[in-house]
Amino acid sequence: MSGVGDHIRAARGDRAVVFLHGIGAGAEMFQPQIEGLGAGFDAIGWNLPGYGGTPLVDPMTFEALSAALLGFLDRLDLRRVTLLGHSIGGMVAQDFIARHPERVEALVLSATVPAFGSRDGSFQTRFVAERLAPLDEGRTIPELARAFVPDLVGSASDPAAVPLATQAMARVPEATYRAAIRCLATFDGRETLARIAVPTLVVAGSQDRNGPAPTMRKMAEKIAGARYAEFEGIGHLAPLECPQAYTALLRDFLSGTAHSAPAHPANDRQGASS
Repeated sequence: MSGVGDHIRAARGDRAVVFLHGIGAGAEMFQPQIEGLGAGFDAIGWNLPGYGGTPLVDPMTFEALSAALLGFLDRLDLRRVTLLGHSIGGMVAQDFIARHPERVEALVLSATVPAFGSRDGSFQTRFVAERLAPLDEGRTIPELARAFVPDLVGSASDPAAVPLATQAMARVPEATYRAAIRCLATFDGRETLARIAVPTLVVAGSQDRNGPAPTMRKMAEKIAGARYAEFEGIGHLAPLECPQAYTALLRDFLSGTAHSAPAHPANDRQGASS
């Protein structure tokens, strides 16, 4: 696996899968999947602007993030890709496919939601204030990581998930974290779900409080032909909490989308692996 500036990559085939991470980590959160997909795939973890030492876009908006992703795909000469978006990365994936549907051949939405907060904006305002308050009071990102990450995982999580995720979050620059929190609170993709017309997998953890399983199941029902899968006992960090099962689910989904989209929705409940 190689790393070059804004991405990490394991190129073993022609089918490109681009991973979009969450707020609390860069592309390294998908290292088990990038390494584990195996032959036939060009697995690429993209660092969103501000992560992995890359420049932060100012202001960080979903339009700006989609534009940056388009530029990244063009630079690597990737005309059509499978997008896997986790948490805010799932929101970027939803925004990107709405703007550039011709560039996406399949979609995986992981631990994400179709919209953030309340319609009147009161929840978003409170959320941003509460998430940024510790930083305003002088606490550091590594301190936040140690306090915050353990609450993200589920009861069946791999024991290695918390230290790995804590280390990853500790590396996120404060300015990037602040910008991403503010950006997150602006997302609303509810009107575009029904327009998604590619094979789609929606992945939830049964104990995820940030991308709740019932919300994600309803989201899957609004996407024609979408497949829904749920990991029992897993929280918000499934790629790290159950890496082998997550990779196996992804590989199975991709094998079924090699030539055509699924004709009917399917629901799976997955047992977490340690």
